[in-house]
Amino acid sequence: MWDWEFAIRILPDILEGLGVTLLAVAGGMTLAILLGLAWAVMRRSQMHLVSWPTYGLVEFIRSTPLLVQLYLVYYTLAELSGGWLSPLWSGIFVLGLHYSCYTAEVYRAGLNGVPHGQWIAAKALNLTTWQTYRHVILPQAIPPILPALGNYLIAMFKDAPLLSAITVLDVLQRAKIVGNQSFRYQEPLTIVGIIFLTLSILSGAGVSWLKRRVEASQS
Repeated sequence: MWDWEFAIRILPDILEGLGVTLLAVAGGMTLAILLGLAWAVMRRSQMHLVSWPTYGLVEFIRSTPLLVQLYLVYYTLAELSGGWLSPLWSGIFVLGLHYSCYTAEVYRAGLNGVPHGQWIAAKALNLTTWQTYRHVILPQAIPPILPALGNYLIAMFKDAPLLSAITVLDVLQRAKIVGNQSFRYQEPLTIVGIIFLTLSILSGAGVSWLKRRVEASQS
């Protein structure tokens, strides 16, 4: 039977992990956005020594489970680092790296959507590669893909509980600790489910707002 008194008593303990979850997703998404753009630009390179290894890396990471990558980094790189790479930073790094391979495809679609004439015009103006991307291509490529990038933010929220597998004290890990101590799992896990449902709804509303703003700016 559901015990409201127990649920209210354990709520502060579980919410302590919410900050860790938000930090992990914010750090992971920032890394995914930056690395994804780098992968997309490198895959478009005319130099095969750059584009082919980038293609192989992206496909390898996309084709392997996130949980395996978490274990691999946590139990190898963290050990090799001498302990400075904490479980949380390991989780942020893996989340960012994993999702960067998906955001790279979103960026690539945006870059491919820029008319070829824009590239030729930039070349005719003798712009460098950096100036071409900075002033001509990215301002046209990024606005249409912002909603798609937002969808990966929602997906990352759903994958964030996997970090509890490497002992990160997020909301799920704290709920498991409460359950182990009290032998009651219904209340803590239900609270965790409600928290992630709320985060997904808020993220979805943010993505919808962003999509409307982009459409309004392009109309």
